[in-house]
Amino acid sequence: MIVKRIGFLSFGHWQPIPGSVSRTASDALLQTIELAVAAEELGIDGAYVRVHHFARQLASPFPLLAAMAARTSRIELGTAVIDMRYENPLYMAEDAAAADLISAGRLQLGVSRGSPETALRGSESFGFIPGDGETDADLARAHTALFRAAIEGVAVANADPKMTGSTGGLAIQPQSPGLTDRIWWGSGTRQTAVWTAQQGMNLMSSTLLSEDTGVPFGDLQAEQIDLFREAWKEAGWEREPRVSVSRSILPIVSDLDRKYFGASALGERDDQIGYLDGGIARFGKSYVGEPEQIVAELRDDKAVQEADTVLVTVPNQLGVDYNAHLLETINTQIAPALGWRD
Repeated sequence: MIVKRIGFLSFGHWQPIPGSVSRTASDALLQTIELAVAAEELGIDGAYVRVHHFARQLASPFPLLAAMAARTSRIELGTAVIDMRYENPLYMAEDAAAADLISAGRLQLGVSRGSPETALRGSESFGFIPGDGETDADLARAHTALFRAAIEGVAVANADPKMTGSTGGLAIQPQSPGLTDRIWWGSGTRQTAVWTAQQGMNLMSSTLLSEDTGVPFGDLQAEQIDLFREAWKEAGWEREPRVSVSRSILPIVSDLDRKYFGASALGERDDQIGYLDGGIARFGKSYVGEPEQIVAELRDDKAVQEADTVLVTVPNQLGVDYNAHLLETINTQIAPALGWRD
Protein backbone atom coordinates (compact mmCIF):
# COMPACT_ATOMS: atom_id res chain seq x y z
CA MET A 1 0.00 0.00 0.00
CA ILE A 2 1.38 3.39 -1.01
CA VAL A 3 1.31 5.97 1.79
CA LYS A 4 -0.68 8.85 0.38
CA ARG A 5 -0.34 12.56 0.39
CA ILE A 6 -3.80 14.06 0.75
CA GLY A 7 -4.59 17.49 -0.60
CA PHE A 8 -7.66 19.57 -1.29
CA LEU A 9 -8.49 20.96 -4.71
CA SER A 10 -10.61 24.10 -4.91
CA PHE A 11 -12.17 25.34 -8.12
CA GLY A 12 -12.80 28.63 -6.33
CA HIS A 13 -16.36 29.19 -7.48
CA TRP A 14 -18.10 32.32 -6.33
CA GLN A 15 -21.69 33.36 -6.93
CA PRO A 16 -24.18 35.52 -5.01
CA ILE A 17 -26.82 32.82 -4.62
CA PRO A 18 -28.65 31.39 -1.59
CA GLY A 19 -26.48 28.99 0.38
CA SER A 20 -23.18 30.25 -0.98
CA VAL A 21 -20.65 31.58 1.52
CA SER A 22 -18.35 32.49 -1.36
CA ARG A 23 -20.30 35.28 -3.04
CA THR A 24 -17.55 37.49 -4.49
CA ALA A 25 -14.09 37.10 -6.00
CA SER A 26 -12.68 38.50 -2.76
CA ASP A 27 -14.50 35.79 -0.80
CA ALA A 28 -13.14 33.04 -3.05
CA LEU A 29 -9.55 34.26 -2.79
CA LEU A 30 -9.45 35.00 0.93
CA GLN A 31 -11.32 31.83 1.85
CA THR A 32 -8.88 29.74 -0.20
CA ILE A 33 -6.01 31.21 1.83
CA GLU A 34 -7.83 30.51 5.08
CA LEU A 35 -8.63 26.95 4.03
CA ALA A 36 -4.94 26.34 3.29
CA VAL A 37 -4.10 27.54 6.81
CA ALA A 38 -6.80 25.33 8.33
CA ALA A 39 -5.74 22.32 6.23
CA GLU A 40 -2.14 22.67 7.37
CA GLU A 41 -3.28 22.75 11.01
CA LEU A 42 -5.27 19.54 10.39
CA GLY A 43 -2.25 17.76 8.93
CA ILE A 44 -3.43 17.79 5.32
CA ASP A 45 -0.51 17.60 2.87
CA GLY A 46 -1.55 19.86 0.00
CA ALA A 47 -3.62 22.88 -1.02
CA TYR A 48 -4.32 23.04 -4.76
CA VAL A 49 -6.34 25.42 -6.92
CA ARG A 50 -7.92 25.06 -10.36
CA VAL A 51 -7.42 27.82 -12.93
CA HIS A 52 -10.26 28.92 -15.22
CA HIS A 53 -10.48 32.08 -17.30
CA PHE A 54 -13.56 34.13 -18.18
CA ALA A 55 -15.54 32.48 -15.36
CA ARG A 56 -16.46 33.19 -11.73
CA GLN A 57 -13.67 30.96 -10.53
CA LEU A 58 -10.02 31.29 -9.56
CA ALA A 59 -7.95 32.54 -12.49
CA SER A 60 -4.52 34.07 -11.71
CA PRO A 61 -2.81 31.55 -9.44
CA PHE A 62 0.52 33.09 -8.48
CA PRO A 63 -0.62 35.99 -6.28
CA LEU A 64 -2.89 33.50 -4.51
CA LEU A 65 -0.17 30.86 -4.13
CA ALA A 66 2.26 33.46 -2.77
CA ALA A 67 -0.31 34.62 -0.22
CA MET A 68 -0.99 31.01 0.80
CA ALA A 69 2.76 30.47 1.14
CA ALA A 70 3.15 33.50 3.38
CA ARG A 71 0.48 32.18 5.77
CA THR A 72 1.71 28.56 5.94
CA SER A 73 4.99 26.75 6.51
CA ARG A 74 4.61 23.06 5.64
CA ILE A 75 1.74 22.29 3.29
CA GLU A 76 2.35 21.79 -0.43
CA LEU A 77 0.83 24.48 -2.63
CA GLY A 78 -0.16 23.73 -6.17
CA THR A 79 -2.32 24.07 -9.25
CA ALA A 80 -4.48 21.48 -10.96
CA VAL A 81 -4.16 22.78 -13.61
CA ILE A 82 -2.92 25.93 -15.34
CA ASP A 83 -4.07 26.16 -18.96
CA MET A 84 -0.76 26.83 -20.72
CA ARG A 85 -2.41 28.21 -23.85
CA TYR A 86 -2.99 31.43 -21.91
CA GLU A 87 0.45 31.81 -20.36
CA ASN A 88 3.41 33.98 -21.30
CA PRO A 89 6.04 31.34 -20.49
CA LEU A 90 8.80 33.73 -19.40
CA TYR A 91 6.55 35.91 -17.26
CA MET A 92 5.13 32.72 -15.74
CA ALA A 93 8.67 31.51 -15.00
CA GLU A 94 9.36 34.70 -13.02
CA ASP A 95 6.06 34.43 -11.14
CA ALA A 96 6.52 30.74 -10.39
CA ALA A 97 10.09 31.15 -9.12
CA ALA A 98 9.10 34.08 -6.90
CA ALA A 99 6.14 32.17 -5.40
CA ASP A 100 8.31 29.08 -4.92
CA LEU A 101 10.97 31.09 -3.08
CA ILE A 102 8.33 32.63 -0.81
CA SER A 103 7.08 29.11 -0.06
CA ALA A 104 10.60 27.76 0.53
CA GLY A 105 10.23 25.23 -2.26
CA ARG A 106 6.68 23.97 -1.67
CA LEU A 107 5.12 24.63 -5.08
CA GLN A 108 3.72 21.71 -7.12
CA LEU A 109 2.55 23.14 -10.44
CA GLY A 110 0.10 21.20 -12.58
CA VAL A 111 -0.04 22.49 -16.16
CA SER A 112 -1.85 21.26 -19.25
CA ARG A 113 -3.77 22.02 -22.43
CA GLY A 114 -6.75 23.03 -20.34
CA SER A 115 -10.39 22.04 -20.57
CA PRO A 116 -13.50 23.26 -22.40
CA GLU A 117 -14.30 26.83 -21.41
CA THR A 118 -16.88 29.57 -21.67
CA ALA A 119 -14.80 31.71 -24.04
CA LEU A 120 -14.57 31.01 -27.75
CA ARG A 121 -10.84 30.73 -28.51
CA GLY A 122 -10.18 32.49 -25.22
CA SER A 123 -6.39 32.27 -25.35
CA GLU A 124 -6.45 34.35 -28.52
CA SER A 125 -7.84 37.23 -26.46
CA PHE A 126 -4.67 36.96 -24.36
CA GLY A 127 -2.62 37.26 -27.55
CA PHE A 128 -1.72 33.60 -28.02
CA ILE A 129 -2.83 32.15 -31.35
CA PRO A 130 -1.83 28.72 -32.65
CA GLY A 131 0.34 28.92 -35.76
CA ASP A 132 -0.52 27.48 -39.13
CA GLY A 133 -1.11 23.76 -38.76
CA GLU A 134 -0.77 24.02 -34.96
CA THR A 135 -3.43 22.80 -32.54
CA ASP A 136 -4.32 24.17 -29.11
CA ALA A 137 -2.43 21.21 -27.62
CA ASP A 138 0.65 22.12 -29.68
CA LEU A 139 0.47 25.69 -28.38
CA ALA A 140 0.18 24.53 -24.76
CA ARG A 141 3.11 22.13 -25.14
CA ALA A 142 5.31 24.79 -26.77
CA HIS A 143 4.56 27.24 -23.96
CA THR A 144 5.30 24.51 -21.42
CA ALA A 145 8.64 23.65 -23.03
CA LEU A 146 9.78 27.29 -22.93
CA PHE A 147 8.53 27.72 -19.35
CA ARG A 148 10.42 24.62 -18.21
CA ALA A 149 13.59 25.74 -19.97
CA ALA A 150 13.33 29.14 -18.27
CA ILE A 151 12.93 27.72 -14.75
CA GLU A 152 15.88 25.41 -15.42
CA GLY A 153 18.07 28.46 -16.01
CA VAL A 154 18.48 28.22 -19.77
CA ALA A 155 19.45 31.51 -21.40
CA VAL A 156 16.35 32.93 -23.08
CA ALA A 157 17.57 36.43 -24.02
CA ASN A 158 20.77 37.99 -25.35
CA ALA A 159 22.71 40.36 -23.14
CA ASP A 160 23.11 43.98 -24.24
CA PRO A 161 26.88 44.60 -24.37
CA LYS A 162 26.31 48.27 -23.57
CA MET A 163 24.82 47.28 -20.24
CA THR A 164 26.67 44.07 -19.40
CA GLY A 165 29.96 44.26 -21.23
CA SER A 166 29.27 40.85 -22.78
CA THR A 167 27.27 39.21 -25.53
CA GLY A 168 26.25 36.10 -23.58
CA GLY A 169 22.79 34.82 -22.85
CA LEU A 170 20.59 35.83 -19.93
CA ALA A 171 18.38 33.58 -17.84
CA ILE A 172 15.15 34.56 -16.15
CA GLN A 173 15.54 35.84 -12.60
CA PRO A 174 14.89 34.83 -9.93
CA GLN A 175 15.66 31.13 -10.12
CA SER A 176 14.28 28.61 -7.63
CA PRO A 177 16.35 25.41 -7.62
CA GLY A 178 14.31 22.22 -7.62
CA LEU A 179 11.17 23.73 -9.11
CA THR A 180 11.74 21.91 -12.40
CA ASP A 181 11.16 18.55 -10.64
CA ARG A 182 7.83 19.77 -9.31
CA ILE A 183 6.04 20.34 -12.61
CA TRP A 184 3.09 18.03 -13.39
CA TRP A 185 1.18 17.53 -16.64
CA GLY A 186 -2.59 17.15 -16.44
CA SER A 187 -3.22 14.16 -18.67
CA GLY A 188 -6.62 13.13 -19.99
CA THR A 189 -5.59 10.11 -22.09
CA ARG A 190 -3.28 7.13 -21.97
CA GLN A 191 -1.28 8.52 -24.88
CA THR A 192 -0.60 11.85 -23.17
CA ALA A 193 0.39 10.00 -19.99
CA VAL A 194 3.16 8.29 -21.96
CA TRP A 195 4.20 11.64 -23.44
CA THR A 196 4.28 13.14 -19.94
CA ALA A 197 6.72 10.47 -18.78
CA GLN A 198 8.91 10.98 -21.83
CA GLN A 199 9.12 14.69 -20.95
CA GLY A 200 10.12 13.96 -17.34
CA MET A 201 7.07 15.57 -15.74
CA ASN A 202 4.97 14.17 -12.90
CA LEU A 203 1.52 12.86 -13.82
CA MET A 204 -1.67 14.60 -12.74
CA SER A 205 -4.41 12.33 -14.00
CA SER A 206 -7.40 14.40 -14.99
CA THR A 207 -10.74 14.57 -13.22
CA LEU A 208 -12.12 13.34 -16.54
CA LEU A 209 -10.63 11.24 -19.31
CA SER A 210 -11.25 12.23 -22.91
CA GLU A 211 -11.50 8.60 -23.99
CA ASP A 212 -13.63 5.63 -22.99
CA THR A 213 -12.98 1.90 -23.32
CA GLY A 214 -16.03 0.73 -21.40
CA VAL A 215 -14.19 -0.02 -18.16
CA PRO A 216 -14.77 1.89 -14.89
CA PHE A 217 -13.10 5.28 -14.57
CA GLY A 218 -10.68 4.08 -11.88
CA ASP A 219 -9.61 1.10 -14.01
CA LEU A 220 -8.98 3.29 -17.06
CA GLN A 221 -7.02 5.74 -14.92
CA ALA A 222 -4.99 2.88 -13.43
CA GLU A 223 -4.07 1.75 -16.94
CA GLN A 224 -3.00 5.30 -17.71
CA ILE A 225 -0.83 5.35 -14.57
CA ASP A 226 0.78 2.00 -15.42
CA LEU A 227 1.64 3.20 -18.92
CA PHE A 228 3.12 6.38 -17.46
CA ARG A 229 5.37 4.48 -15.06
CA GLU A 230 6.51 2.06 -17.76
CA ALA A 231 7.39 4.97 -20.05
CA TRP A 232 9.19 6.72 -17.18
CA LYS A 233 11.44 3.71 -16.66
CA GLU A 234 12.11 3.41 -20.37
CA ALA A 235 13.12 7.08 -20.49
CA GLY A 236 15.75 6.42 -17.81
CA TRP A 237 14.91 9.30 -15.49
CA GLU A 238 16.76 9.02 -12.19
CA ARG A 239 14.18 10.42 -9.77
CA GLU A 240 10.92 8.74 -8.79
CA PRO A 241 7.91 10.45 -10.38
CA ARG A 242 4.77 11.43 -8.55
CA VAL A 243 1.22 10.64 -9.60
CA SER A 244 -2.00 12.28 -8.43
CA VAL A 245 -5.68 11.59 -8.93
CA SER A 246 -8.63 13.78 -7.92
CA ARG A 247 -11.80 12.53 -6.28
CA SER A 248 -15.02 13.98 -4.86
CA ILE A 249 -15.21 12.49 -1.34
CA LEU A 250 -18.12 13.60 0.83
CA PRO A 251 -18.37 11.67 4.11
CA ILE A 252 -21.58 11.97 6.12
CA VAL A 253 -20.96 12.10 9.88
CA SER A 254 -23.22 14.95 11.01
CA ASP A 255 -26.70 16.34 10.48
CA LEU A 256 -25.20 19.17 8.43
CA ASP A 257 -23.45 16.68 6.15
CA ARG A 258 -26.74 14.85 5.75
CA LYS A 259 -28.55 18.10 4.95
CA TYR A 260 -26.07 18.92 2.18
CA PHE A 261 -25.38 15.49 0.72
CA GLY A 262 -27.83 12.98 2.17
CA ALA A 263 -29.90 12.82 -1.00
CA SER A 264 -26.79 12.16 -3.08
CA ALA A 265 -25.82 9.30 -0.77
CA LEU A 266 -29.15 7.60 -1.43
CA GLY A 267 -28.96 7.89 -5.21
CA GLU A 268 -27.07 5.87 -7.79
CA ARG A 269 -23.47 6.99 -8.15
CA ASP A 270 -21.81 5.75 -11.29
CA ASP A 271 -19.28 7.05 -13.77
CA GLN A 272 -20.71 9.50 -16.26
CA ILE A 273 -20.21 9.16 -20.00
CA GLY A 274 -20.51 12.21 -22.19
CA TYR A 275 -19.18 14.05 -25.22
CA LEU A 276 -16.29 16.48 -24.89
CA ASP A 277 -14.47 18.31 -27.69
CA GLY A 278 -16.21 16.10 -30.23
CA GLY A 279 -15.34 12.77 -28.58
CA ILE A 280 -16.53 10.44 -25.85
CA ALA A 281 -15.28 11.19 -22.33
CA ARG A 282 -15.61 9.40 -18.99
CA PHE A 283 -16.10 11.25 -15.69
CA GLY A 284 -15.48 9.60 -12.32
CA LYS A 285 -18.22 9.13 -9.74
CA SER A 286 -18.51 10.88 -6.37
CA TYR A 287 -17.93 9.03 -3.09
CA VAL A 288 -20.77 10.02 -0.76
CA GLY A 289 -21.95 8.27 2.41
CA GLU A 290 -20.87 6.98 5.80
CA PRO A 291 -17.07 6.75 6.20
CA GLU A 292 -17.13 2.92 6.29
CA GLN A 293 -19.00 2.83 2.99
CA ILE A 294 -16.57 5.27 1.36
CA VAL A 295 -13.58 3.27 2.63
CA ALA A 296 -14.97 0.10 1.03
CA GLU A 297 -15.62 1.86 -2.29
CA LEU A 298 -12.20 3.53 -2.40
CA ARG A 299 -10.52 0.17 -1.78
CA ASP A 300 -12.00 -0.92 -5.13
CA ASP A 301 -10.75 2.20 -6.96
CA LYS A 302 -7.61 0.96 -8.70
CA ALA A 303 -6.31 4.39 -9.61
CA VAL A 304 -6.64 5.68 -6.06
CA GLN A 305 -4.62 2.68 -4.91
CA GLU A 306 -1.91 3.34 -7.52
CA ALA A 307 -1.46 7.09 -6.96
CA ASP A 308 0.78 8.62 -4.29
CA THR A 309 -1.34 11.79 -4.04
CA VAL A 310 -5.12 12.10 -3.74
CA LEU A 311 -6.65 15.53 -4.28
CA VAL A 312 -10.10 15.93 -2.75
CA THR A 313 -12.28 18.38 -4.64
CA VAL A 314 -14.02 20.57 -2.08
CA PRO A 315 -17.38 22.37 -2.31
CA ASN A 316 -15.72 25.71 -1.68
CA GLN A 317 -18.97 27.70 -1.73
CA LEU A 318 -19.92 26.07 1.59
CA GLY A 319 -17.14 28.02 3.31
CA VAL A 320 -13.93 27.44 5.23
CA ASP A 321 -15.43 25.96 8.40
CA TYR A 322 -17.45 23.33 6.57
CA ASN A 323 -14.59 22.32 4.28
CA ALA A 324 -12.17 22.11 7.20
CA HIS A 325 -14.69 19.75 8.86
CA LEU A 326 -14.86 17.68 5.66
CA LEU A 327 -11.06 17.44 5.42
CA GLU A 328 -10.74 16.52 9.08
CA THR A 329 -13.23 13.67 8.64
CA ILE A 330 -11.30 12.34 5.64
CA ASN A 331 -7.98 12.67 7.44
CA THR A 332 -9.09 10.96 10.64
CA GLN A 333 -11.79 8.48 9.62
CA ILE A 334 -11.06 7.52 6.02
CA ALA A 335 -7.33 7.88 5.33
CA PRO A 336 -6.14 5.71 8.27
CA ALA A 337 -8.64 2.96 7.46
CA LEU A 338 -7.24 2.80 3.94
CA GLY A 339 -3.63 2.71 5.10
CA TRP A 340 -2.93 6.11 3.59
CA ARG A 341 -1.07 7.23 6.70
CA ASP A 342 2.00 5.83 8.50
